[in-house]
Amino acid sequence: MSGLFDLGGRTAIVTGGSRGIGLAIARAFGEAGGSVMIASEDAQACEAAQASLAREGLKAAWRRCEVTSETDQRALVEATVAIFGGLDILVCNAGISGPMKGSTCPDPPAYRHVMSINLDSVVQLCGFALPHLKARGGGSIILMSSIAGLRGNKALGPYAISKAALAQLARNLAVEHGPDNVRANALAPGFIRTDLAAALLADEAFMARRMQNTPLRRPGEVREVAGAALFLASPAGAFVTGQTLVVDGGTMITDGN
Repeated sequence: MSGLFDLGGRTAIVTGGSRGIGLAIARAFGEAGGSVMIASEDAQACEAAQASLAREGLKAAWRRCEVTSETDQRALVEATVAIFGGLDILVCNAGISGPMKGSTCPDPPAYRHVMSINLDSVVQLCGFALPHLKARGGGSIILMSSIAGLRGNKALGPYAISKAALAQLARNLAVEHGPDNVRANALAPGFIRTDLAAALLADEAFMARRMQNTPLRRPGEVREVAGAALFLASPAGAFVTGQTLVVDGGTMITDGN
């Protein structure tokens, strides 16, 4: 079993990699021997994240990238290849929740903003990365979906639609680029303990309801999502493509008892 989760000699880009789930994924990849390019729109946060990984002896670089900018995305991929010699793994983790709106009557500018960040930017970045993955003989693309994209959602219509689209994008990319040994999968986290979830974690009534609908009766941890990403990026997941891996403590399968 040795080497199943080894990323030695492999290079990854992780967008939204300066905090939360993205940083946990970057750390997991580094601990597995990989080199990681951390990217987000916040240069200071990227620099701090890279420094923290470097103190742990992990190989990481950073670059500011506004994911809606074609120029920034192209430069991100080119810088990664220049620094590390190639690209093997792309993790599209950057995203926003957007407005609390239904699906049929969202505010048009806000709806377009959600789609431009959560979906359009991912399509574009995959396009820039794919030639480099193929040049290495194949690679892994991991898209960050959500359980909101797998079931009906009353309050987060635009977000849920964008996350459902990412699951479909993973399937399309898997079919289109599988012959070149490029795998594409999506992760669908449930309720995860992050800084962005702090208000909900402090809401006792919400937590009681949500944990009743989670068989493991606890929030997920960022390292647990990172573990699933490592599986999809590593030799352990080499025959897995076009799938949406749910990491939700059982929320999707429970009857609430």
